Amino acid sequence: MTQNTLKKVETYCVPLMDHRIRLSDVAAGTFKTIQSRKGFKSAIKKRLVTLNGKMAITADYISGGEIIELFQNPIQNKKPSIALNLEVIFEDDYLAIVQKPPGIVVSGNRKYTLENALAYNVAKSTQEDALYRPEPVHRLDYPTSGLLLIGKTSFALIALNKLFEEKSIQKTYHAVTIGFMADHGIIEAPIENKKAKTTFKVLKRIKSRKYESLNLVKLMPSTGRKHQIRIHLASIGSPILGDSTYGKEGFIGQGNGLYLHASKLSFMHPLTSQQISKRIPLSKKILKLFPDD
Repeated sequence: MTQNTLKKVETYCVPLMDHRIRLSDVAAGTFKTIQSRKGFKSAIKKRLVTLNGKMAITADYISGGEIIELFQNPIQNKKPSIALNLEVIFEDDYLAIVQKPPGIVVSGNRKYTLENALAYNVAKSTQEDALYRPEPVHRLDYPTSGLLLIGKTSFALIALNKLFEEKSIQKTYHAVTIGFMADHGIIEAPIENKKAKTTFKVLKRIKSRKYESLNLVKLMPSTGRKHQIRIHLASIGSPILGDSTYGKEGFIGQGNGLYLHASKLSFMHPLTSQQISKRIPLSKKILKLFPDD
């Protein structure tokens, strides 16, 4: 790979040091687009780092005055694009929030993914560390609809992931569950031997001949385990309507999919310090059962 095919994203002039160190031991946080030594070492091995204009190796030493340049490789990031219209709820030069329709995977090896539709819907960032194409920060299950957070720059992607790790992004879901359940509560059943916590509140109920009761439930997960909400609701005997994986045998609806919707995202913008809080209406199939008053 020649340097001409790479895009330079950061330049760093090494300050004078008391003693020399290996290039791979540059302090974490030196580059805003790579915030760990492991990540920087990986970039060196991928030939994405130059030292004084020459391709760097991990065995190089620095003592001060050297110029380190960090590059991205657009060719490695090429994936197919699909012309799928997405509703963009919020967008600036660093991140975006889009509405994921049900029945599409967020990312993966197949062509028809939401990730492959992002370049068609979201503008590329003008920042120096702009990603070759926008990337999802988290995931929603294939049958789940709702708000999805997107990173448009390397630093934004890192910072948003950190917010998720610190539990500083508040997510709210709505679901329709079957059977009787308490008015409110907290579910803390471990998932794959890891702590998991979901707070719920029943907003409305309607009687059902088949299911005994259908409940409109507001859910606030404090952790982000795979299928957490679906597993937790099933664990208390009130699985989500249409859940073919965790639902009760003989009580799984046919044809309408999963009644789970990511309805709200709230967080502090990691670059502008703006408080972002975006809410979308319930999905049409939920509103059909529980119309707005």
